[in-house]
Amino acid sequence: MNGHDFTLAGETLTALGSGALWFGPQRLLCVSDLHLGKSERTARRGGGLLPPYEMTDTLARLEADIAAADPAVVVCLGDSFDDLASAEALPDTVVEWLRRLQAGRSWIWIAGNHDPTPIDLGGTHRDELKVGPLTFRHIADPCARHDISGHYHPKAALNVRGRLISRPCFLHDATRLILPAYGTYTGGLRWTDKALQNLMDGDARAILTGPTPRPFPMPRAACRA
Repeated sequence: MNGHDFTLAGETLTALGSGALWFGPQRLLCVSDLHLGKSERTARRGGGLLPPYEMTDTLARLEADIAAADPAVVVCLGDSFDDLASAEALPDTVVEWLRRLQAGRSWIWIAGNHDPTPIDLGGTHRDELKVGPLTFRHIADPCARHDISGHYHPKAALNVRGRLISRPCFLHDATRLILPAYGTYTGGLRWTDKALQNLMDGDARAILTGPTPRPFPMPRAACRA
């Protein structure tokens, strides 16, 4: 697996190029914001038609990460579905695919703002999950320490040799970690956005996703309160 190692609360974590997080000592794989069913919800709400391939692409990448890591635990960190109606409208092929991925391991669905209530797709449903000193939740708690969350879909933009590179990214400091969105049709919030600037400490770093995950200092924007 291609990844970048870093520590949080004394625990070694690996940010994978796919946008998944690997917690090796616990054999735990974590992904956030799959937003399965986004194309269906967009069409249902009159927002236009999107190619309905996002679930296949998202699950294929997740399957590849699971095959490479062989996790004992998979944590889906909220907003796994674009809304509850999307979860209920999943094609049988997708439901069967999810059940195959769940087989032989613990699978935990963390509640998100798009999917706040349990769904009948196997696994265990939790508002948050504590593993040692770390707490997995969907939205970062500004008053908490050592939490791992998603929700914001952080995205970095860098000028490399005159070429602008924009990629989903992990954000981390000594207090928290925010995962990028894993879903294919999810957008991103720039790392200079006030919401992210106010959450992260001055020494925060971003780890860009892609073939070779690389850390960069998170820029501090004037919008920070």
